[in-house]
Amino acid sequence: MTEAVRNGRSALPRFYFSFRSPYSWLAYLDLVNRYPEVASTVEWVPFWEPDERSLRMLAEVGGEFIYSPMSRAKHLYVLQDVRRLAVARGLTVTWPVDRSPRWEVPHLAYLVAAGQGRGREFVDRVYQARWQEGRDICRRDTMAAMARQVGLDPDEVAGAADDPSIREQGLQVLLAINRDAVFGVPFFVHGFEKYWGVDRLGAFVSRLRTADAAKPLTASPASPASPASPIEVGPRTSDGGHAGGCG
Repeated sequence: MTEAVRNGRSALPRFYFSFRSPYSWLAYLDLVNRYPEVASTVEWVPFWEPDERSLRMLAEVGGEFIYSPMSRAKHLYVLQDVRRLAVARGLTVTWPVDRSPRWEVPHLAYLVAAGQGRGREFVDRVYQARWQEGRDICRRDTMAAMARQVGLDPDEVAGAADDPSIREQGLQVLLAINRDAVFGVPFFVHGFEKYWGVDRLGAFVSRLRTADAAKPLTASPASPASPASPIEVGPRTSDGGHAGGCG
């Protein structure tokens, strides 16, 4: 993620992802396995529900983040749907248990990793930890372990949520989320065109093909992914999700 995105100036196609969302995880796998050229071209922008400190920072600059909790019926549907989608990709989901989650911990940690050129590796490792190992990624010791495994300073990564400069970067990301009217993930943006849900990835890629016919983007067959080895302003609602996207 570039400084331009953090300050709301990027014209590049963008991929909004969240470590919390299983649909975002599946979209990430499809993106890097089927469309590696696109994965290397788009901006990777994290999406998360802000804590009280971030909400205060948002309010001070006129920003807003509105979240609608998922209903029990929708939650049960997502459990079934994600299992089906994972099986179709040759994957097994290990559902994590979130105990007092604080989503700044992993998502601000991503900003540290991205700033040091390790964003993609970090995303891959954190997604694997959450959705295939069932680990609590909001624990600082988990983040420290992820940092070691991708060659980053564990203390810097684990303590990202306490770093005022990283908090300020996070604020700019939350404002970019507001500007792009991102109400759930995965969410793809190209110009004025927006696509929500893992099932919209193909349409997003087709739009990129059309926009840049000189550099055609070819999809390789889907394969079971393993850790391979990243406008309008106003109140937005993060929806619980449909079959392919969630908040």
